[in-house]
This record gives sequence, C-alpha cells and structure tokens, in this order.
Amino acid sequence: MQALIQGVTTFDLAFAAVCLGAALLVYLAGAPPEIALIVGLAPFIGRHLYLLYRLSSLIGRHHRFTPPFPRGSWGRVFQAIAHYQQAIRRRRRRQLRFAHRFREAANSIPDALVILDKGHRIEWANASAPYLLDIYWPRDEGRLFTEVLAHPGLGALIDRADYGRPHDLSPPHNRALMLSFRISPFGGRKSQRLVVARDITAIYHLNMIRRDFVANASHELRTPLTVITGFLENLSYSPDTPASHQRPYELMVCQASRMRSIVEDLLTLSRLEMDDRTEQIGPVDIPEEIRTITHEAEALSEGRHKISLDVDQNLLVQGNLVELRSALSNLIYNAIKHTPAGSHVRIAWHREEAQPVFTVTDDGEGIAAEHIPRLTERFYRIDKGRSRASGGTGLGLAIVNHVLNRHEARLIIASEPGKGSTFTCRFPAASGLTRLENQKIDAGL
Repeated sequence: MQALIQGVTTFDLAFAAVCLGAALLVYLAGAPPEIALIVGLAPFIGRHLYLLYRLSSLIGRHHRFTPPFPRGSWGRVFQAIAHYQQAIRRRRRRQLRFAHRFREAANSIPDALVILDKGHRIEWANASAPYLLDIYWPRDEGRLFTEVLAHPGLGALIDRADYGRPHDLSPPHNRALMLSFRISPFGGRKSQRLVVARDITAIYHLNMIRRDFVANASHELRTPLTVITGFLENLSYSPDTPASHQRPYELMVCQASRMRSIVEDLLTLSRLEMDDRTEQIGPVDIPEEIRTITHEAEALSEGRHKISLDVDQNLLVQGNLVELRSALSNLIYNAIKHTPAGSHVRIAWHREEAQPVFTVTDDGEGIAAEHIPRLTERFYRIDKGRSRASGGTGLGLAIVNHVLNRHEARLIIASEPGKGSTFTCRFPAASGLTRLENQKIDAGL
C-alpha cells in the first residue's frame, strides 16, 4: 500500500480530483448518480486504457521509447522502460565490441580454432582453420567436424572425451603437415567443444631426426661395445696379464659396461618414443613383479638398506609387462643407488581413490625443489659426480615417465632436502583389476 501511494504523482491526484469534480457538478445539475459517476470515471479510465494500448503497441513493435513521455505515473513507467532499453543497447554494443575483438584476436592466432556444438557440428572457425584443417567459416557451418576432417579415429577420440593430453595427426588435405590436437569442453554446461590444432611439423621432423639418430647410433654402438667389453674382460681375468695392467683393465671394463647400459637405455627410450600408446596389453601381476625386483634390489643393496613392503596382493593392472617392469625397477633401483647406507626404502602398491598407486619412498638426502621439474629430462643429474659413481645413466626417470605416459598414468615426485623423497605412479582407475576378475576373464566368464 505504501509503495502504491509513493507511486502516485501530483498529476495523478490532480487529474483524479478534476474527474471527481466533474462528476459532482453533473450530479448537482440534477443528473442521476450513475450518470454522474460515468461522466467522472470515463476520462480517467479512458486515459489509462489509451496509455496501456500505447505501451503494448510500442513493446509489440520493439519501438524505442523516446520523450515526450506522458505525465504522471505512466510517465515514470515509460521513462523506466526507456532507461532499460538504453542499458540493453549499451550492453549489446559492448558485447558486439567484445565479439569483434575476440574474432580479431582469434584470427590473429596461428593455431586453428574450431567451436563445435553438442552434436559435434561446426559453429565457428578462425582464419587459420582453412590452412591447417581445410575448414572454412561460414561455408562449413553446421557440418559434422569428422565429415570435414575425415581422419580415422578422430570421431572415436571426440566421443570418448579423451581430452587430457594432445593428439598428433596429419590432416587428409595436406599430409605434409603434422598437427597437435587438443580438445576441451566449452560453453554452457560444457556441452560444446573447442578444438585447437597447432602446426608442429618442424618440431615433429626434428624429433624424428633425433629419434632416428639416437636409435641408429645406439644400435651401431651396441655391437662394438659388446666386443670391446668381452675382450677387456678376458684380458682382465687372464693369468698372463701383468699385475700392473689389472687395474686399468678393470676400469675399462667398468666404463665399457656403463656405456653399454647407456646405449641400452637409449634404445629403450627410442622404442618407447616410436608410439604414444603401448601394445601387447594384458593383466600384469604387479605384486609378483615387486617381489622379484625387491629381491634384486636387496642383492644390489648388499644389506646396506632396509626395504619394507606394503603390497595389495590381489591388485593387478592392465598394461605391458616389459615396460611396467622397467619402470618399477628403475624407481626401486634408484632408491637403492641414490640413498646412503642405513636408509629405509618403503615400497607400496594399493588402491587410492579407486586408482592403482605404486609408491617408492626413502628417507635419504632428498631433492631440492628447483631440480624436481627437470628430473625426467634425459641425462639430467642433480649431482653429476655422485650419479656417475653410483652407475646411473641419467635416463631412468625419462624411461619411467615415457612408460607411464603410454599407460595414461602419471608420475608424481615429492621431496624435501634432508627428509627423503617419494615417487608415486598413479594409474587410471579403469586399468586396475583384482585376481578374481582376472580369473573370470581367463575363464571367459
């Protein structure tokens, strides 16, 4: 009621008073009360009906509200709508300016950007999309993305929502290009998709050249190193070898063996880099592998370390046996090689938040924070002298990282100087299975 009273203007009161005065005069002139009331209310109701019709007509025609406005409370209504229209126009102009700037920015990016709707149809593409993807906007608007870019496996990639990492492919319209695709959920309710394609042709060819060189050089070095090591061992242990030559031969055998280890690790890395995804997938008995590797680690330690196990004996994982054995052994051997005598090495294998998790923890010297991001780089060493003395090649963690990437797993490193280090391998939840589940699979159930 108070709001209604506040909304009534002086003009409204004056107009109502005039209408009531007219009705009173007609009544005093001898007209019946009904006639007097009609005479008084007719102009009042007529004005309101006219202004209501005018308001609905302007709104229906989307007409702009401009002065002069009616007097009284209706004027306030017209004026409020006019202010609202102005605010909408300003907001629309800002949106248009923002959309224009967005398109200018998107078109200046050398990467191809494509927006897909929830049906994976093309909604928009930037200026780089024609060259990289052969997608033209607005020509291809509304077409299926997989229809325009017909590449085997692309539709399955989008459908399975595998957006955690980029995927490399060569577009059908220009096989000389190599693109790195990244797809992200986009828009309201994440129902749309934003496709970003980057030209990595130069990087791809450089990596191929490097990989081929490493593989070929390592392969060519392996045979002569084997021959050299064999002859050196024979000379070292031969009774005809002078005593003064024993020590040099032993050093040469040690260094030749170390070179052979580096070559073997380089060949392993080259094989891993040939394909992002592993083959020969099957159930891997991780508890049994841990038991075998731990026995070897105890022999390597020669009793200088305490090794404890916390292993879920029923937990297996889907993967490549050879690759996973290499990754686990590298982590366990590193804990033995790079921690001082008396250190405690804890090895764990269990589920954590439905994910299979392998952990190696030691209470050794620890690693400074600035080194952790680079530990998986080839030949990166924190202490070069100590690493060489321990027989490390500097390739172990690079191999571990590649193996885990091929199994869609992650390597997490946590360490603090003076308190030790923890190396954690987190596998996807879908890759874990129990022994009972494995037995049912083997039985065809």
